[in-house]
Amino acid sequence: MLRSSGPRFGRFARRLLLREVDMATLPQTVPAAPIARPKLYLPREHGATAMLLTPIFSVAILARTWHWTELAVLAAAFAAMSAKDPAVLLMRQRFVWKQRNPETPAAAQWLIGWSAVLIAGVLVLLATWPFKIFLAMGAGIVLFAGLAVFVNLKNRQRSTLFQIASAAALTSTSLATCIAATGAIPTGCWGFWALITMQASAGILVVHARLDARIALRKPTSANPHFRRAAQITLAVLLSAAIAAIVFKRVWIALALCLAVLGYSYDLIRQKNPAALQMPLKTVGQQALLLSTLYSALLIAGLW
Repeated sequence: MLRSSGPRFGRFARRLLLREVDMATLPQTVPAAPIARPKLYLPREHGATAMLLTPIFSVAILARTWHWTELAVLAAAFAAMSAKDPAVLLMRQRFVWKQRNPETPAAAQWLIGWSAVLIAGVLVLLATWPFKIFLAMGAGIVLFAGLAVFVNLKNRQRSTLFQIASAAALTSTSLATCIAATGAIPTGCWGFWALITMQASAGILVVHARLDARIALRKPTSANPHFRRAAQITLAVLLSAAIAAIVFKRVWIALALCLAVLGYSYDLIRQKNPAALQMPLKTVGQQALLLSTLYSALLIAGLW
């Protein structure tokens, strides 16, 4: 019994710590009383929102041209993310809680509103994009949306693999913006998507390594270096990409990659300091957002 308590404690402590992250989730059981929460159903996951919006604005700059359908991409992407919370609440009521929730009427109204915005944006893109590209992008989005609903119903939205898949899906707004601006996806846009997804994935692993380190402070026997090693491997990949960028004389891209490596490496080093581990995850997220912004700015300079 004593041996098995370590893993159980680690999982329990991880769940408690994850509640501090901005990507808050709905409870799995029906609350006995109404929960105080914002009446506006807007994206609450700041990191995910940044992954969604930063590529749109970055590619809009890189395209060196502008087409009004880029606004449709922005509106559809924002509406899809905003509709997630009310949709999850209604799905949980239907399949998990099996009884009416006090927030249901408001959630249903917001879901209808955001769905209307999403459908309007999709119709604009259907009318202006090449049909084959529209089908390919649409199929990918539908598949990911189905996966997201399933994962949320199973309360597995904290899964690292799902979060990395979400990073790839959210940053694919860069590809959609390329299509809206130019009617195609040039090689540089594929490269931008790959680079920004790599950086986002490294950030996710570093955050999970921090959570493990905080758990280890409470119970050293539950220490798990899995995420720390995964983060280090990802940083090694980013460093290799930086070396390749130097070889091909893409100095700004190399600087962006080195910035990410240095920033996340410094975070991993700080995680060995118990005092640094007490930093609120909100502050950690703000620092990560600043790093992501600088990273994107350097990529724009390198691909300009």
